Amino acid sequence: MSQHKYEMMFIADPSLDERALKKLSEQFLEIVTKAGGTIDKTDYWGRRKLAYEIEDNTEGNYAVINYSCEPSVSDELDRVMNLSESVIRTKILRKDSK
Repeated sequence: MSQHKYEMMFIADPSLDERALKKLSEQFLEIVTKAGGTIDKTDYWGRRKLAYEIEDNTEGNYAVINYSCEPSVSDELDRVMNLSESVIRTKILRKDSK
């Protein structure tokens, strides 16, 4: 199977400080790197106001990460992130075309 490029954005619990947010990100990104994928860029936007309330939160910690891996690895990453209580919302987009 070939690797594809992805962009993932997730919004984490606003009570997390920057160090906790980075640690949470590293746990997720380990799924990608252990499966032979690569992390291309990590960008932490910090705490921002949400467009609408999600799970009683009006703010969230934003992180945007570009990575490359096989589709099954990205699916597993999405599954694990959705199970995390620290993650309010996730979105993964495939960046390359077929």
